[in-house]
Amino acid sequence: MTTQLNIAKGINALKEQIDAPTAAFFSSCVHCGLCAEACLFYTETSDPRYTPINKVEPLKRVWESEFTLWGKLKKVLGLHKPVTDELLAEWEPLIYDGCTLCGRCSMVCPVGNDISTMIRKVREGMVASDHAPEGLVGASTRAVKIGSPMGVRLKALEAQIRHIEADTGLTIPIDVQGADYMALLSSMEIINFPEYIESLAKIFKQAGISWTLSSEAFEATNSGIQIGSSDIARELVQRVVDGAEKLQIKYVISPECGHAYTAIRWDGPNLIGRPYPFKVVHILELLDQLRQSGRLKTSGQYSKRLTFHDPCQIVRKGGVEAQPRHLLGLVASDFVEMADHGKMNWCCGGGGGVSANERADEIRLTAFKRKKAQLDEVNVEVMVTACANCRLVLEEGLEENNMDIPVIGLSELISDHLTEE
Repeated sequence: MTTQLNIAKGINALKEQIDAPTAAFFSSCVHCGLCAEACLFYTETSDPRYTPINKVEPLKRVWESEFTLWGKLKKVLGLHKPVTDELLAEWEPLIYDGCTLCGRCSMVCPVGNDISTMIRKVREGMVASDHAPEGLVGASTRAVKIGSPMGVRLKALEAQIRHIEADTGLTIPIDVQGADYMALLSSMEIINFPEYIESLAKIFKQAGISWTLSSEAFEATNSGIQIGSSDIARELVQRVVDGAEKLQIKYVISPECGHAYTAIRWDGPNLIGRPYPFKVVHILELLDQLRQSGRLKTSGQYSKRLTFHDPCQIVRKGGVEAQPRHLLGLVASDFVEMADHGKMNWCCGGGGGVSANERADEIRLTAFKRKKAQLDEVNVEVMVTACANCRLVLEEGLEENNMDIPVIGLSELISDHLTEE
């Protein structure tokens, strides 16, 4: 039950999010509505409530009443619209169900406002006021207490490793002191797509990479970023940093997982308040480096017509756009781009914690119509991506729409074409 104390905490949390860029955001917004046409939740529902700029209303009200002269005057006169429990309850589904934090709206803003970051700030107030979806609350709790949002423990990872090693004869190292690289995994890769772990082992063996997993910091997913709690996000980043420092590694490899990459690569140093003693590299960046240096040796071509789904956090926000295309050039003989691709690709509809929020299933599948339209235009047999969360969401959307298009991971595709030694 939400209490007045929680509401006060939520408002204070919103106040703490207001800085110079936020003030500039609200002062410069020209209310053009371009962000609406960039949001798949608006385009597929035609519901004006899902206009991105509308979603930041709670933060806007706090900014106006607390930080502007006109707002303070309206507050004195009793003319302002306060942030109430009812307002937060009304806006919470818009913030969590109808936004993946994909950032596409920010790309089209004519005055350069980062709308998705503002929505992320609103989530801070939602969490503090006890307005967050049950699914995300549970995932965040498990991430802190168990170490994984899906409740995956070390024993489960070790069991998967034993199966892979027995089936392939490969060795998957754990807790190797002084290894060059420490690979992170998302829970989905451990449980749903263990072939990703096998792919790493095969590729790194061929390339002669010194690598390891950490028994204390193998989970990459950061539920704190998704739910909007900097405190949780900080704790989860620190766990990875501690594991990497303990093993004295040089590089941390972010896996095929979007928000994991955002959290550890871009948000992490700011969250913990210091630079890392190691570098963070996405798996696709590393594979492309191996390609350029001649250490990634492949043979044969994948003959089926395929396209690539650009994960928002990796490509649009992370800048890893050219690398997957370089890699596909090695192994794909019939690769075709979707009409909107690269930095302007449409989201799968399940990022930002939406896929972990069961309440959002209906609108998520409605939003998938945008991806369906993209795929209908290119008529492909296979879709490749580089995010385990995207992969699950895409598979569900394709099944819902009776579309027989398998989805595979890019690292897996590359490992399937390694030159035999």
